[in-house]
Amino acid sequence: MLHVIGVVISLFLSTLLFTKRGKSNADLVLAFWLFLICLHLFCYYLLASAKFLEFPYLLGLEIAMPLLHGPFFFLYTTLLTGKRISKLYCFLHLLPAVLVYIALSKFFLLSATEKIFIYENNGVGYLGLLKIIHFAILPSGIAYIIMSLYLIEEHRKNISNLVSYLENINLNWLRNLMIGMCIIWLSILLGNDISTFTLVDLYILFIGYSGIKQVGMFSNNVIPLPANNLEMGLLGTIEDKPLITTRVKYQKSTIGDRFLSEIHLQVKQLMQREKLFKDPELGLNELAEQLNIHPNVLSQVINTLENKNFYDYINELRIEEFKLILMRPENQKFTLLALAYEVGFNSKTSFNRNFKKKIGMSPTAYLKQHKIHLQATIRL
Repeated sequence: MLHVIGVVISLFLSTLLFTKRGKSNADLVLAFWLFLICLHLFCYYLLASAKFLEFPYLLGLEIAMPLLHGPFFFLYTTLLTGKRISKLYCFLHLLPAVLVYIALSKFFLLSATEKIFIYENNGVGYLGLLKIIHFAILPSGIAYIIMSLYLIEEHRKNISNLVSYLENINLNWLRNLMIGMCIIWLSILLGNDISTFTLVDLYILFIGYSGIKQVGMFSNNVIPLPANNLEMGLLGTIEDKPLITTRVKYQKSTIGDRFLSEIHLQVKQLMQREKLFKDPELGLNELAEQLNIHPNVLSQVINTLENKNFYDYINELRIEEFKLILMRPENQKFTLLALAYEVGFNSKTSFNRNFKKKIGMSPTAYLKQHKIHLQATIRL
């Protein structure tokens, strides 16, 4: 029964994505992948329930499918992290499965009776090919998981160079999909078909549940992109709106040290005068616009002269401002969290983490060390 539910839900989710208005290339890849999972689950259900006699024309389709899941997840991750891919690139990743189907072409031309006979006799006549495919499946899955993990980590680092807040950036969707894939491939390595396909059913249920919570994933709410960001890449999502960011690539030799120092001085003066870091959603693009310079130049200035990414630079300014306003007697009536919000943090978790990273102790410990007593302190 669980397999039937998995088939129905994966087909339903796939249909939602195919019919979604304004769907992206990532949506299309996910739609095809969900349809593949639907077909794979259905084929397994037929084999597990011995109903394949009623659908002999589907026999053999499931053999190469394990070689497709890794590439589809990798391509989806690639697109969702802002990279562009060509049709040839996609085909090259799908090529191993295509070659397997070509090798099985003789089987697909057999009559229904002959196909059933081969299945009932454990693949007689194709044992050599089946062994090769079996030994290729696990390395393929592991390789694509490693490559996808690399993309996600690279994506995370890119975001740190572009925004001053990470709490609302939706990397959880990719991370959760990755965790599910790892568990499934671990079952392939250590478990059996029953445990593996049961996990796939649960994985589909999870995708459906998480996808509904992920604003815009399966809905027709199309979010228009700003006209001046047409050449920028989509590196993630911030709750219900896309995070549009430039790809930061530069070489130190392209900009003179004197020019870098001048920009650096302008940045410091602007921060001291305007205290732009108090904006919880301050991003690299917005700050570069204030300075009337290209975001790549600003990123190079911060990375080179501050030896930090944009995220750490802005949050360290917030911590320093917090330390200043904490000492003012008129602020003793506020909580730590209220003061943290005042300097630009948008969550207790973000404030606590960045404070410990910068100061080396918790905010509460810092208060005790400096004998500062707030009237309404929330323990952080």
